[in-house]
Amino acid sequence: MSRYKVVHWQESPDFYKDTDVPGEFRRLSDLLGTEQLSISFIKVPAHSDFQQSTGHSHEEIEELYIIAKGTLSMRFDDDIVKVPAGSAVRVSPTTVRSHRNEGDEDVEMWAISKKIGRRDAKKVDNFWEPSESAKQTK
Repeated sequence: MSRYKVVHWQESPDFYKDTDVPGEFRRLSDLLGTEQLSISFIKVPAHSDFQQSTGHSHEEIEELYIIAKGTLSMRFDDDIVKVPAGSAVRVSPTTVRSHRNEGDEDVEMWAISKKIGRRDAKKVDNFWEPSESAKQTK
C-alpha cells in the first residue's frame, strides 16, 4: 500500500443517488484505503430535513463533524444548536444526534470516526419535530 493517497470526494459513489433522500452522502474510506478512520462527505440542501424527525446514536463510535459550508441545525439529546461553517463538533457515542438545514444555503460537512468494521448505529424514531421550514417530505 502507498504511504499516501489523494482523492476527491466526487470520485466516491453517492449513496443518496436514486433515493428520496435529498443531498449527497459519499463514503471515502474505501476509496482512500483507510485502516483506522471512516470519513464521509455529506451535502445537505437548503431547507431539507432528510431524517424527518429521527435521530441516531452509536454503541462505541465517537463522531467528529466538520462544517465546511453553510449553517446546520443540530440536535444532541435535548440541545439544539446552530453550527456555522468553520466549526467542528465532537459527539460522544451514546448521544442521540440529528441534523437539518433550515437555511437558504446548502451545507457541506465531513463526518469522521474510528473505523470498527461493523455498523453500530441505533435509529431513534420521533427524536424531534419535523422542521417547519423543510420543503421536502418523505
